[in-house]
Amino acid sequence: MSGTVVALAVAVAAVNAVPALLGGWGWYRAEPSRAFWVCLRVGQGSAVLLAVVVGALAVAGKQATEQLFYLYALLPLAIAFIAEQLRLTAAQAILDGHGLENGRAVGQLPVSEQAAIVGAILRREMGIMALSALVVVFLVLRAASTAHGF
Repeated sequence: MSGTVVALAVAVAAVNAVPALLGGWGWYRAEPSRAFWVCLRVGQGSAVLLAVVVGALAVAGKQATEQLFYLYALLPLAIAFIAEQLRLTAAQAILDGHGLENGRAVGQLPVSEQAAIVGAILRREMGIMALSALVVVFLVLRAASTAHGF
């Protein structure tokens, strides 16, 4: 059973590596990407799947010998939640940086400035979420390395 958990954790890491790389590249090039967001959501879903499997094994009485395993296996959910909260604040941070009160104020700017502000917001959101995917990769690889005793 330990091999199955390790394989699942490695698969979750691989799935999350895709949006980490796509998002990092998109952030660097300041190019928004729909594929990034789709891959990110798939990666987050795979982390939820890992947590469900780990929970089901625990309920079935199969325990890891290293308790750190549970931290590494479940922490990606918290990381995703925190990243989503930071992503929600990204727009306001950009608006504040430009001295704008809210989205309506952006609508009163020239079209080129509107596009620049929207692009900056999307870039910041992508950077936050790409970094969260990279952290998830690290955590689930650590989970794989501590998945002993199932």
